[in-house]
Amino acid sequence: MKIYIKTFGCRVNQVESQHLAERFSAADCALTEDFEKADVCVLNTCTVTAEADRDVEHLARAIARRNPAARLIITGCYATIHKAKLQKAVPAAEIIANPDKKNIAALVTNERLPEHGFGWEISGHAGHTRAFVKVQDGCTDACRYCLVWKARPVKSSKPAQDALAEIKNLVAAGYPEIVLTGINIGNYLCPQTGKDLPGLLANIFKLDGNFRVRLSSIEPKNISPELIAICQMAGDKFCRHFHIPLQGGTNEVLRAMGRRYDTGFYESRVNLIRENFENAGIYADVIAGYPEETDGDFEKGYAFIKKLKLSGLHVFRFSPRPGTEAAELKCHPLAELKARSKKLRDLDKIMRAEFARSLAGTAHIVTIEESKGGNASGVAGNFQKVLIEGASRMKGLCRVTITKAQDDICFGTGG
Repeated sequence: MKIYIKTFGCRVNQVESQHLAERFSAADCALTEDFEKADVCVLNTCTVTAEADRDVEHLARAIARRNPAARLIITGCYATIHKAKLQKAVPAAEIIANPDKKNIAALVTNERLPEHGFGWEISGHAGHTRAFVKVQDGCTDACRYCLVWKARPVKSSKPAQDALAEIKNLVAAGYPEIVLTGINIGNYLCPQTGKDLPGLLANIFKLDGNFRVRLSSIEPKNISPELIAICQMAGDKFCRHFHIPLQGGTNEVLRAMGRRYDTGFYESRVNLIRENFENAGIYADVIAGYPEETDGDFEKGYAFIKKLKLSGLHVFRFSPRPGTEAAELKCHPLAELKARSKKLRDLDKIMRAEFARSLAGTAHIVTIEESKGGNASGVAGNFQKVLIEGASRMKGLCRVTITKAQDDICFGTGG
């Protein structure tokens, strides 16, 4: 049986797709990258933006038209939230919501259903130098623009002993970097021991092996002095990289969004990181053109973001999601949304270039991702992209000294 799996969206979906791929392989199925040759097509969907929804529907229709004999399964957040809409758009599809996603391989192959519990373990990560480990699921923050908390409303966490065993296996398999991920990773709480994220990290850092740990996106409220202290003590085993969703740049907009902090608190978390980690990479998500964001709010927020001197931004143009409170509000004209997002993306380019230049003369541990043309390239602990000239034999974790920067890329030498 040939299986085609397409993943849309976040790192959590990537882990879940990898897990499904491994379960299919264990049942003697063959994975294919060509949906026209597949017996079963699985689309693991995202619903963060309208564009993501359109991409799913476009591919699903193409599969139904060009490979009508295939069993088409659509799962993930879009399938969970908009089952009726998706079923109408693609009648041939079988819709499986998030709670039943881990059963897909077993249902298709008639194998034993997965054991109860958190699950989602992986033994490798195809196509990746770094391995993502899902340790948490679910969110109840109920931000007014977001659907994810409706698609994944139940908070759960992987037992610490299971996470540690999975990481040991991935390190033994040769993965030099482990990325801890979840829907709201700061909500991690071991169901057996009650350990929170700092407690889990403390145990991970005690594991043997030449590897390091990176955190995926983490909310401002979860960047505690305890978390910072444990990560600082880990030395090079911790990647000095923080991706902290900001979303809005003024207190008024943050309140309108239903975010649970203000700009002062956010700035305090950025300062806490910088006080404890030299050359830390600090990145933020920002939504451009939230309906209640006035022209004045945008300019004030832009000034605040510029003042923070972050390492980079991930800019989203506001996309009304049916079923959210924000979708009921009057949206800004498309031209205005485009103008605001462009201004923020231009600032992102400036920030990334300035951050890259600031690293000249500093040394970093780099995870090598690719070697070709006599050069190697990879990602430093602070998430800075680095090109190492004349070092094509480098692999794993390597110490690199940054010599110069061009735009948002650093250049360095090994040793």
